[in-house]
Amino acid sequence: MVGDSALALVLTGLSITTAVLAGTGTPSAGHGPIRAADALSLALITLTCLPLALRRRWPFVLLWLAELPQIALAALNYDGGLTGLVSLILLYTVAAYRGLALSLVAAAVASFAYVTSLILAHDPGGWPQQTVVAVVALAVWVVGRSVRLRRAYLAELVDRAERLERARESDTRAARAEERSRIARELHDVVAHHVSVMTVQAAAARKVLDTRPEAAKDALMAIEEMGRTAMREMRGIVGVLRTDGESGELAPQPGMGDLPVLVDQMREAGLRAQLWIEGERQVLPPGIDLAAYRLVQEALTNSLRHAGPAARAWVTVRHDPGELLVQVEDDGRGGNGRLARGPEDRPGHGLVGIRERVALYGGILRIGPRQGGGFEVRARFPLKD
Repeated sequence: MVGDSALALVLTGLSITTAVLAGTGTPSAGHGPIRAADALSLALITLTCLPLALRRRWPFVLLWLAELPQIALAALNYDGGLTGLVSLILLYTVAAYRGLALSLVAAAVASFAYVTSLILAHDPGGWPQQTVVAVVALAVWVVGRSVRLRRAYLAELVDRAERLERARESDTRAARAEERSRIARELHDVVAHHVSVMTVQAAAARKVLDTRPEAAKDALMAIEEMGRTAMREMRGIVGVLRTDGESGELAPQPGMGDLPVLVDQMREAGLRAQLWIEGERQVLPPGIDLAAYRLVQEALTNSLRHAGPAARAWVTVRHDPGELLVQVEDDGRGGNGRLARGPEDRPGHGLVGIRERVALYGGILRIGPRQGGGFEVRARFPLKD
């Protein structure tokens, strides 16, 4: 309001000065003398100009109020000074800060007030002067509407930029949540596998500690090596959380090329496991390579824990054109026999994680009892050319 108040005061002072100097009492173009400025005319001029201080708050109402003293000035044959600028300023304000309908009504009000003033005035002026006033009023209205449309356009751009920023932040949070979920899944697979093998080795060492110390020593060495391997893999996974910037694939991560080492570890843990690889080996996408490896790891870990001490397991990997088949079978207790016998045997989230991995890459998964006894995990991963 500081700028508008200053504008109102300046325009009031100039209008009063102009009215005082113009009111000389001489005839004007044969239409009679202009009355000299007096208290009434100065009050009407003040009532016309001072409301400009509040023009941004109530522009339409103030336009009505400003036109009334201007009509009175014209009817009483007073010189209004620069009060005509008040109507133009308020008309611009309505066009710039209010809607189209209200700005059109404001233009009609200003036009009606101007025509009324011409009718009541003793010196209405000629047609050229009236035409110039009409053109100036129309230009002021058009400029006001252009300013409003420009302001609305910029506000829309700002709002759109804010929406895009919020959407980007939401996508970033979703990506972080997905990354954390993937890291949690990797940690689960690593810990579940290695701890299960270490538990089996520890149980075997405990049984033969007194009778076969050398076998117990071998089992303890296997536990030590398995623990170091688990720590190494977990450091590689958790290390991603400590890096700044965008993180790529969790690396280093095992793949199908590490299956022989995995099968050897299971043999050392007491599971008689075998590996068959059929077809021409092909380069697998990193995601499918890791998912297939984790599937075999989880399936063999379940066989080690639940199939029984004399069970055997077979891992079959077949590379077909456009497809990768991964199958893990064992001849231990079947699906109905794999019930939890205690807290340590309750089913975990391993098979759920396998389903998520296979579904992520559009694969087909089957988990259940095997014909002839035992258990089977089979997955088909489609490979795109």
